[in-house]
Amino acid sequence: MLCFDTTTHRFQLRAAAIIGDSERVLLSGAEGDDFWALPGGRVEPGETAAAAVTRELREELGLETTAGPLRIVTENFFAYQNRQYHEVGLYLGVEPAAGSQILRRPGPYVGVKEAKGLTFEWFARSRLCEIDLRPTFLKTTLATPAQTFAHVIHRDVPANGPPL
Repeated sequence: MLCFDTTTHRFQLRAAAIIGDSERVLLSGAEGDDFWALPGGRVEPGETAAAAVTRELREELGLETTAGPLRIVTENFFAYQNRQYHEVGLYLGVEPAAGSQILRRPGPYVGVKEAKGLTFEWFARSRLCEIDLRPTFLKTTLATPAQTFAHVIHRDVPANGPPL
């Protein structure tokens, strides 16, 4: 995976899936975390972002998909589990295969064997501001199914300190 530690930050390249329709978007949550995020994971060396997001969804949810266009590039700075992160995120529009379980059942969906502790759930776009969604800029960015490309520089603001 494309991830390494420096003296101050952990750097990672992450690919994430934007799966949804005009009313809702699919998010994932990990056991032990109290927030939601777009499903995805770290890109492997020599792997495209589209291949990474397709692989991650197959590993985590058993879901076959087709990765579409790059919708958002983010330079994301945040803290997680007492570590500072510098993440480049590549967020792609993704379509589940026809007849997929997530198109037939309302959810939530539990991650498959390789993805212990993961839950996937649909959230109304109009209510994203009511949940802990990270990175937080997604609350407004995903509120509508916009088709335009965005480059976002995001710095989390800790509850008791300056932005990271």
